[in-house]
Amino acid sequence: MPSGGDQSPPPSPPPPAAAGSEEEEEEDDDDGEAEDSAQPTRTPTPQTQQRFDELCCRLNMDEAARTEAWDSYRSMSESYTLEGNDLHWLACALYVACRKSVPTVSKGTAEGNYVSLTRLLRCSEQSLIEFFNKMKKWEEMANLPQDFRERTERLERNFTVSAVIFKKYEPIFQDIFKYPQEEQPRQQRGRKQRRQPCTVSEIFHFCWVLFIYAKGNFPMISDDLVNSYHLLLCALDLVYGNALQCSNRKELVNPNFKGLSEDGHAKDFKPSSDPPCVIEKLCSLHDGLVLEAKGIKEHFWKPYIRRLYEKKLLKGKEENLTGFLEPGNFGENLKAINKAYEEYVLTVGNFDERVFLGEDAEEEMGALSRSLGAGPGAEPAERVPMKSILQQHLDKSKALRISTPLTAVRYIKDNSSPCVTPVSAATHSLSRLHTMLAGLRNAPSERLGQILRTCCRDPTQAIANRLKEMYETYSQHSQPDEEFSNCAKEIASRHFRFAEMLYYKVLETIIEQEQKRLGDMDLSGILEQDAFHRSLLACCLEVVTFSYKPPGNFPFITEIFDVPLYHFYKVFLKI
Repeated sequence: MPSGGDQSPPPSPPPPAAAGSEEEEEEDDDDGEAEDSAQPTRTPTPQTQQRFDELCCRLNMDEAARTEAWDSYRSMSESYTLEGNDLHWLACALYVACRKSVPTVSKGTAEGNYVSLTRLLRCSEQSLIEFFNKMKKWEEMANLPQDFRERTERLERNFTVSAVIFKKYEPIFQDIFKYPQEEQPRQQRGRKQRRQPCTVSEIFHFCWVLFIYAKGNFPMISDDLVNSYHLLLCALDLVYGNALQCSNRKELVNPNFKGLSEDGHAKDFKPSSDPPCVIEKLCSLHDGLVLEAKGIKEHFWKPYIRRLYEKKLLKGKEENLTGFLEPGNFGENLKAINKAYEEYVLTVGNFDERVFLGEDAEEEMGALSRSLGAGPGAEPAERVPMKSILQQHLDKSKALRISTPLTAVRYIKDNSSPCVTPVSAATHSLSRLHTMLAGLRNAPSERLGQILRTCCRDPTQAIANRLKEMYETYSQHSQPDEEFSNCAKEIASRHFRFAEMLYYKVLETIIEQEQKRLGDMDLSGILEQDAFHRSLLACCLEVVTFSYKPPGNFPFITEIFDVPLYHFYKVFLKI
């Protein structure tokens, strides 16, 4: 019997297909049409209508989205048994209606009517994980377009990435800053008394919001675990450097932090005007890759922070990106960043990831809650089921599960070890790629160049032209919009450069194998096969993409290069 407010069907004919049950029933194809035609009409109950009206009033829902959502829900309830809380299914219908394009005064259309997803889930009394499970089934039942499903998958992956990173954020933060065991909650004071030094708890909140706001404004890396993690290290590096310049730095910085300079313990310590860089130390202590972290810092993080200074969202010293923790600036900076992030969440329809900081995070997400106040090294009893729920979601969603086709499983770090986390597994995979490409260039080696020149028809220039054309194709498909085109181009260029290095390395190996097999036979005919070179480059680019962003984005690369999967598979076996 389905639960919730749905009416039970008569014993005969068979009931409509159930949606929301954990066990899917397999139906005989021959009897499907007969069962569908015999299904009775099921209309929502008056109680469901009342709950929907109350939900819309609480959300101040516009009439168009309200009508569309109700019509959709009524249609689904007539065709399927919607098991569970009917308010959860109504929230799915409202979310779909809210994310449709609506007309605007200045920009033509906008995607969505700016109803907060967080408020929608709160008012419908469901967690984000429950919402994802329901939405996947709703998308199937409503036969929603593929682009909408991809947006939902990206939203889920963004949440999963942030959940994993927050679990890393807390211990790293406690490594850098003091544990706020003696901090007392501040009382609201008059306007003239508000300028007071920031506390560790406030820095914990500010650093996380600054990170998620920056992460959200880089859509090309927001669901990328490796790059997002290095973005977090950049945020911690910047905040730490600013904390050292605060007058109350001894109340903020952990004296046992290994990145603290030797003279940092001295009573007469005077910080430098330029904040120190502790990126290398953070990477060595917490599973980071120095080269990647420094690249993120120079090409993404620092230009973005400068932009926040220019927009007056951060107040301080713009020339060296300091001063935003000073008593005269911190209060306004914290308020401005929170407001800017709220506007971003409403605009793009993302989940408000500040809930990770709240005490009710378990209810909000069904997964996590803030543990900064639990004590260093402590594992509160109430936190154990939260971690269990999150792990079940990660296992079920496969959003960050690293897997490889064929026999390449041996290259992946053993996930059975208790010390292995999604972050360490992902950075380990990328570090292997760096090791493999160490000392190589995105050009033929001397040995390969000599082999190509000895062919009757030298294919060197043809190979270079083909790679240039494929880079332009890849770059065009990697730019999400004009605002972030430079950032996307930088990432695409880096990934393709690594793919070229791997391409020439593998090409040289394949040629040497063919020479051993064929002897002195001229290889011009083989090296002029366009399908072979395109498939090889596609394989190499897939390896690079997988290393940066497990589990990759297959078959995106083969599609943009129009590489038949059969050729891709044949070349893949040679790598």
